[in-house]
Amino acid sequence: MSKALPLIGMIVSGLIVVLFLADLAAGFPFQRVSIAADSGFVVSGLILAYLSWSLLERGRGRAALEKKTRPSR
Repeated sequence: MSKALPLIGMIVSGLIVVLFLADLAAGFPFQRVSIAADSGFVVSGLILAYLSWSLLERGRGRAALEKKTRPSR
């Protein structure tokens, strides 16, 4: 599996978390319209970050396993 998709997921999740934490803390850029929505987006961004990270780790583990199980010539 390509590593590009999980990396893009990590970048997007980081942007989401930073954006909505800034809104919670300072009211910028959305003037803190809904604290519940901001909190929900922060939690969603953290979940996306965890899922992207676990997918990257799973890919590394699978690559290491494939290296070990390849027959040597």
